[in-house]
Amino acid sequence: MGICARELAEYVIRPTLKYLGSWSEETERLLARTAAVQSGMGRHIGETSAGRGIYAIDSETHQRVWDEFLAFRPDLASRVRGLASQREFLVHPDLELSTNLAYATAIAWTLYLWAGTKLPLYGKAAEPVSIRAGWFPPTVNIPPGTFPPDSSESPGHRQVA
Repeated sequence: MGICARELAEYVIRPTLKYLGSWSEETERLLARTAAVQSGMGRHIGETSAGRGIYAIDSETHQRVWDEFLAFRPDLASRVRGLASQREFLVHPDLELSTNLAYATAIAWTLYLWAGTKLPLYGKAAEPVSIRAGWFPPTVNIPPGTFPPDSSESPGHRQVA
């Protein structure tokens, strides 16, 4: 059993991206496609070798996005933290990736922001802006702990065999 793609987009992805000021049709499709590929659209939301939740985010990457990206963007960090459970997040932060779809979506989007790509955004920005995207392409599962790359090579530029 999985999650209905239309309902995931309508009731989770779109409202979360709008809350973060980052909604566009492209960003919504990107996250829906990511969920479809990474977890079979919610067929696997527990901890797997790829990570946790519908976006299969591993624990190390989850911690790093907070320490290396969100820590330097307090407004975004506050919004993302606002989506997490009040108490459970402090005890089991990684569990939020499996049990809290809005929080998982916000973290997935934040990982795309951190990694770098260009997409048109229709939230606060009136013109397309450069964002950090490509945390893993929705067609390739990057092994846990390898992202973001330390080199200048972006996962979005890797060839798929």
